Amino acid sequence: MQPVISIKNLSKTYASGFQALKSVDLDIRPGEIFALLGPNGAGKTTLINIVCGIVNASTGTVTIDGHDHIRDYRAARALIGLVPQELHTDAFETVWATTSLSRGLFGKPRSPAYIEKVLKELSLFDKKDSQIITLSGGMKRRVLIAKALSHEPRILFLDEPTAGVDVELRKDMWDVVRALRAAGVTIILTTHYIEEAEQMADRVGVINNGELILVEEKAELMRKLGRKQLTLQLQGRIERVPEKLALYRLELSPEGNALTYTYDTRSERTGITTLLRDLGEAGIRFSDLQTKQSSLEEIFVSLVKEGA
Repeated sequence: MQPVISIKNLSKTYASGFQALKSVDLDIRPGEIFALLGPNGAGKTTLINIVCGIVNASTGTVTIDGHDHIRDYRAARALIGLVPQELHTDAFETVWATTSLSRGLFGKPRSPAYIEKVLKELSLFDKKDSQIITLSGGMKRRVLIAKALSHEPRILFLDEPTAGVDVELRKDMWDVVRALRAAGVTIILTTHYIEEAEQMADRVGVINNGELILVEEKAELMRKLGRKQLTLQLQGRIERVPEKLALYRLELSPEGNALTYTYDTRSERTGITTLLRDLGEAGIRFSDLQTKQSSLEEIFVSLVKEGA
């Protein structure tokens, strides 16, 4: 399958000497939801802005569905919708007018039916005649999404799309994202709400200090880098972990009634069988047990620490 976006050897160094991106290579597949994760200042927004033609790269190339984003920028840009991190709208325009204007800027014919459809999907239609200055922060962010969708793009960039949005509106936005993906739109998003990436994304990229540390299928990333924890609820309280169990590096709960064993899911042997045997030999009995998989957030934090 040919990538819909192909990024090769992309670097960006600003006049101050700060290197925001360092030789980034990345292919985005058609129809996927790709989550780009990284701390503040990692290079996420710079990467998006270069692909969208807002910032010039120092080196490298970007191809959008076969179109070079510099030589054939009109065709490349027409394929892309961008929801920026910052709220930039004409405060005194109405919701309907600003969305319709965005469609016209891309040379699309007037289509009141399509604009109405977009506004209804984003729960904005009842605000269509309202000036943007009168809207809440969450509603203004929805207007940015409507503007980005106005010209029917095949690729949608969402840079921190749910920042400052309440839980209910956030849920509605992700319903829209799912519907767009189902319609064949490719979604690239950055987010600080890592649970959203865990729930929504097909693949995850981690960027730190301008370098793309890792790109992986989400499920495979969690399988390869995730740890599991086995927690044993004890039948009685113990003061400390017996010396003969030191090899397992067990963590005793503050109450002394639970032991937690952390193991690597990549290992051929987890050590659980021998642990349970050795617990019995040490006279420690348990009433219940449960396992917990590392979250994507925990994996992300560990990767950033390793790359720091």
